[in-house]
Amino acid sequence: MAHITALGTTTHDAPRDAAALRDTLAPLIGAPELGDKVAASVIDTATGRQLYGTGATTAMTPASTIKIATTTAALSVLGPDHRIATTAALSPDARTLTLVGGGDPTLSKAALRSMAAGAAKALREDGEDPTGPVRLTYDTSRYTGPVLHPISPNENIAPVTALMVDEGRLNDTDRGPAKRTDDPAGDAARAFAAQLRKAGVKVTGTPREARPADKARTVATHHSAPLAALVERTLTNSDNDIAEALARQTAIAKGESADFAGARRAVTKELRKLGVPVTGAHLADGSGLDRDDRVTPALLTALLARAADPDRPGLRPVLTGLPIAGFSGTLGDRYRDGSEGTGLIRAKTGTLNGVNSLAGTVVDPRGRLLAFAFLASGSLSATEAEPALDALATALARPAAE
Repeated sequence: MAHITALGTTTHDAPRDAAALRDTLAPLIGAPELGDKVAASVIDTATGRQLYGTGATTAMTPASTIKIATTTAALSVLGPDHRIATTAALSPDARTLTLVGGGDPTLSKAALRSMAAGAAKALREDGEDPTGPVRLTYDTSRYTGPVLHPISPNENIAPVTALMVDEGRLNDTDRGPAKRTDDPAGDAARAFAAQLRKAGVKVTGTPREARPADKARTVATHHSAPLAALVERTLTNSDNDIAEALARQTAIAKGESADFAGARRAVTKELRKLGVPVTGAHLADGSGLDRDDRVTPALLTALLARAADPDRPGLRPVLTGLPIAGFSGTLGDRYRDGSEGTGLIRAKTGTLNGVNSLAGTVVDPRGRLLAFAFLASGSLSATEAEPALDALATALARPAAE
């Protein structure tokens, strides 16, 4: 007899034999390329049963696999349809326009152009002279605390602010390391000023930071893509800027301060609410760039199981956003040369100097959806550690020697 899982996979009642799986993974988990410390958890998502574990409750530095926790918490709190709004507010005297950041790191120049057109239209409809003059200010008060990540300045992340365009990138790449601005909010305001001028509005002076005037009214709004799409982009591309934004959006929704500390408290509270094991977890940031981060393999596999739960469809983007082995995102260049895991494994990668991790899902030969997490530290290089991690995940896709 078989039943259908949340992902539409036919699942047979007979679970995978845990003893046989231990025999399969034991020699692979000890690969010297993984370093001097490895922890792992493999569970059957339908039952929650742990099929394999070594140090499964040991808290380790997760690198970017922590994004599984960040995105799950955000979806749980906000829902997959939530959108982040950026607005423009006009003062009662129609002489000061404020660009109000909502925390959308994916705001684009095209969006600013549309907002500028909307603001110019509002001025005309008010009977005001659309040529201005208008003073431009910008508001970043939605976020609090330091804007610099502990590793900053760094090409992997921009200053964390409620207002930025294209994640503060100064070149054409939309993923991976990039040259970053040290003033993303100011740059966004200056770009908006340029678009206002193109729309026929005269902007006087240099944009300065200030909150909207009392009784200012919203004259233009841009909404981000739905949270589900932002989550998928975060996981597929290992996007640090979106991850930190989602952590702060979670903090705001939970009534916490929108800074690193508040995000840590909010995400941890939400994970606890989901009933996953948070003992030993320390979510110092949302992206995994902070070496003070700690999670356990058991936490990651439990989160993946929650995302596969038929009763929690709002969490499904956590699974659909995972890179596909050999095809997409950070796994696009791995699982090549005829690997048995190609196309079958979906997993979030994690890489810091000396830290390598892999956590995701695979449908085993019995048709059961397994969640796995492998965390390793002390490796000499990612070039050596990644194939060893890939071999562990691939072994789950093979028939067990029973």
